[in-house]
Amino acid sequence: MPEYLAPGVFVEETSFRSKSIEGVSTTTTGLIGPARRGPIHLEPDIITSLGEFEEIYGDGNDLEFAGPSTMHNYLWHGVRAFFSNGGKRLYISRVFKPLTARGSGVKRYEPIDPQSEKRAAVDVGSAATPLFQDGHARAIALLQLGLVVRARHPGAVGNWRVRFTLKAAGNILGVSTDPITRSQRTTVGSLRDLDVVWVSDRVSPLDDDLGRFYLAHWDEDEAVWHFEAIPVESPAPRMELDDLFPAPDLSQGDAIRVVTLSVTLQSRDGTRDLGTWADLPLDPGHRSGLSGDSVFDRFATTPRSAADAIRLPLVIAHDASSVAGAADVMDLLFDGKALELLQPSGDEHLRGISVGDKLTMGVYNEVLLEGGNDGGRPDAGDYEGEAFFTKNYALGLRQFEDIEDISIVAAPGSTWDYANYGVDADAIHGLLIRHCEYMRYRIAVLDSAQQQSIAEVRTMRARLDSKYAALYYPWVTVLDPITRKEIDLPPSGFVAGIYARNDIERAVYKAPANEVVTLALGFETLLNKAQQEVLNPEGINCFRFFEGRGMRLWGARLISSDPEWKYVNLRRYFAYLERSIDKSTQWAVFEPNGEQLWANLRRTVEDFLLNEWQGGALLGEKPEKAFFVRCDRSTMTQNDLDNGRLICLIGVAPLKPAEFVIFRIGQWTADRKV
Repeated sequence: MPEYLAPGVFVEETSFRSKSIEGVSTTTTGLIGPARRGPIHLEPDIITSLGEFEEIYGDGNDLEFAGPSTMHNYLWHGVRAFFSNGGKRLYISRVFKPLTARGSGVKRYEPIDPQSEKRAAVDVGSAATPLFQDGHARAIALLQLGLVVRARHPGAVGNWRVRFTLKAAGNILGVSTDPITRSQRTTVGSLRDLDVVWVSDRVSPLDDDLGRFYLAHWDEDEAVWHFEAIPVESPAPRMELDDLFPAPDLSQGDAIRVVTLSVTLQSRDGTRDLGTWADLPLDPGHRSGLSGDSVFDRFATTPRSAADAIRLPLVIAHDASSVAGAADVMDLLFDGKALELLQPSGDEHLRGISVGDKLTMGVYNEVLLEGGNDGGRPDAGDYEGEAFFTKNYALGLRQFEDIEDISIVAAPGSTWDYANYGVDADAIHGLLIRHCEYMRYRIAVLDSAQQQSIAEVRTMRARLDSKYAALYYPWVTVLDPITRKEIDLPPSGFVAGIYARNDIERAVYKAPANEVVTLALGFETLLNKAQQEVLNPEGINCFRFFEGRGMRLWGARLISSDPEWKYVNLRRYFAYLERSIDKSTQWAVFEPNGEQLWANLRRTVEDFLLNEWQGGALLGEKPEKAFFVRCDRSTMTQNDLDNGRLICLIGVAPLKPAEFVIFRIGQWTADRKV
């Protein structure tokens, strides 16, 4: 109770109603598997479309694993199927198996330490086609000189072409007039310390030199600018601002132009620009305010923002012992030929193109990234992942443990090539189940294997038992938009999308079955009723073709031996109820454990369940037949109270799906009394 120590009027706020429970989302999905590129150890970002997935994790082209072994990009196809079938929100965990010196993957992926960028070793392959152990493509020639230019994330797709362009802005040299003395002095605008500038000394040229690169230094003590020549070809004496003479006619006076670097990422053949980052300072020590803004800060190994860490495709880093300043950067990026590139050719002379014109248009040099690879095919250990709390990152399924809103988990493609990968595929099924059981409010969507017979899928099912997972058979046939050929895809991406569509259009308590499978041209195996009569009682959910009704998902059972947990919608609805109550009653923790709190909790939960009953989610013609909530002395002993436990007992009557719709028809005569 508040303290009242002095006389006065006190206005206080109070509540006359119980707190409400908001239903949680049940459609957010987590997919795990190998991809063309993208982050491996970073916290996953929400994905809301296939285009957004491609921006981060690459396109749908095949994956080339060491071995060699080529696999369809099942993760991309799973994402496409998810969104096509009604999915809205998605998290991705990319798994990757690095190569070893022998060319086979046995170790786990480790993020590159910024201090060891230079020490990445070339792994297998010929001198013409090297492969790096960690899978990151690099500019090998620059790497050997102490400058790192590499793909931020591993993958063969990272063998890009990178174009570096030097470009100058307009002349910033000018004259100001003192309003009192009317004297004129040379000034410079929009210049910062450690900017690289191009100085054209036309008034008093040194050895007929029409221009040179300089590094601008601001002397705080003397409040003047100094310009140190960058010895790209030959050194020149330091220049002061007062040594330059601007003129109204820019073609006659001296000039200072700020030179910046542009980085353009291109396809390997140079036909497509994938992104450009312009106006980057060259000197590693260049700063804007209190933070660095040079090309090395923009493409740092550990960027300043999580968005850059996920989406920036390149890392550009330097070894301080061999790259000290802008002069070294220009020397390495342009092979010591920056001035040579600026010299107009004979044809350019005839067209009147000068050095300044070329610098305005920009001169460039290109490097190729090499050695990127897709590693080996990830095994069960890569899917399981690890959480490194001291290093603040996680791998594999462990990434999903920190994301609360995931309700569906799947690993599309994990059962591909089951004949050779069966042990790992079964282990991945177990990992998905264990993850969902540990997280409690999730369900695992399990794939059967490609080209499995009915006997084989029954054998797979016989090894599984969980009320947190469902198994689907067979694979779905679609038209591959890349190759324009029919391919078979694992069901999980389609099923996760159907779950989401079912929840959005109907409700989570409705069984996600008897739903059209969008994109499907057919199924790997066309099942008939007799075959499904063998599979359905064992909890194997089937895809069926019905003439006039198309391709449909025709099963909604869990792989549980417990008859109380037979149906997918029952598991998912209870997860919805439990998580909604869990999330919305956290306010009760550490409240005084007495009658007032118990009554408040009862009203809170009863209001929530009443709303569910009114919405048709619970069975019973009256609320008291649909649910009950008890939180009083009958649910708690004195020992519970003494040990800080509040126990609320909730019972609900959920709806089960009408899996078998039976009409009994018999003969009846008009004169017979019923």
